[in-house]
This record gives sequence, structure tokens and C-alpha cells, in this order.
Amino acid sequence: MEINVTFGGNKRVDAEFNGYVVKTDQPVRGGGDGTAPSPFEYFLASLATCAGIYVLGFLQSRNLPSEGVTLTQRHEFDPVSHRLSAVTLAIKLPAAIPEKYHEAIIRTASMCAVKKALQDPPAVAVVVEPV
Repeated sequence: MEINVTFGGNKRVDAEFNGYVVKTDQPVRGGGDGTAPSPFEYFLASLATCAGIYVLGFLQSRNLPSEGVTLTQRHEFDPVSHRLSAVTLAIKLPAAIPEKYHEAIIRTASMCAVKKALQDPPAVAVVVEPV
């Protein structure tokens, strides 16, 4: 898979892949127009939604209801470096989900591919290719 990036004016940067276009922008305070999430916000959302699809798959495979199930992702940032230092995913389960499934749901959410990529990051190379 290739992702092709184009520039849409001001601080907008778009990514095209598999027939989709993901639009990004920077917030107004960062010089952007605030028309779309920032790339870092998409990165954070990818972790939450990845865990969510794993939880949803668990529920669907057992014919358990997904109504009322929510995931809330919280972030901690280092006060000096301002880097992301911790992420907590809180899964809220209604009474309709028997307690016997709670630990299995946590394990399932923890298998998310984005979480695994963060725990064992790939090598990233940046190169310049001639036009």
C-alpha cells in the first residue's frame, strides 16, 4: 500500500490511499484553518478506533449487544517535553454485558494492531527521491 500526500493550501495536508482521501489541517492557534483534525489527532484516534473494532468484533461474535458500550481514550503528556507519555482506554460496559466477559474484552481490546505497532515500533526511513 502506498499513501500519497498532497498539500491543499495553508496548513492542509491530505493523504490518498485505497480510494480514500484523509484530510488534515492544523488548529487555528497553530496557523491552520481548523478545517480537519491534525495528523496527530488522527494518530490518537486510530488507537481508540482500533481498540473499538476489536471490542465490537468480540461482542458481535458472541451475539452480545453493543448498545451502551463506549470507549474513552485519555492522554497524558509530559509537562516538560510535551510528548505523549501515557494513554488509557476506558471501556464502559452496560449491565447487559455479563461480568464474565469483562477481562476477555480487555484482552481483546489490547490485541489492537495499532497498540501492537506502538509497543514494537517499525523502523521509519525518510528519503528524498528525484522527480
